[in-house]
Amino acid sequence: MAAHAYIKLVPASKQKAVTLEEVKQLFQNYQDMMKKTGEQLGWAYQQAAFPYQLIETDEGKGKWFYLKGDGHRYRTIIVGVGSNNGETEESFIQITLPNGATHGDKGKANEFCKFLAKKLEGELHLFNGRIMYYYKR
Repeated sequence: MAAHAYIKLVPASKQKAVTLEEVKQLFQNYQDMMKKTGEQLGWAYQQAAFPYQLIETDEGKGKWFYLKGDGHRYRTIIVGVGSNNGETEESFIQITLPNGATHGDKGKANEFCKFLAKKLEGELHLFNGRIMYYYKR
């Protein structure tokens, strides 16, 4: 069964809404950080830290993209954006582990979720149902 994690942007977050392009830029920043870490360590850490290719299909244009793993250890992570139309317009990022996702995918997805939530100062709802708060309360 597919598992989902959410990063919700609350009123105390850095921004009130997020676009798919902004999420892609955050993933690019993550890759750049890992590349610099690898240069400091003297080995290709970027490939180990981000073993995925970012792929956007025509079907998900502007709504979601997926990260395709580079082998049997990592397969697929789906990343999408949306908003709840309640009293307050609440924007969120959804990270989905589809059927067939590996334990490696889940570990990397948790790592990415924490990175995104910290950068956006959001509220992270993990795959196991727990909540982590990255905004000032």
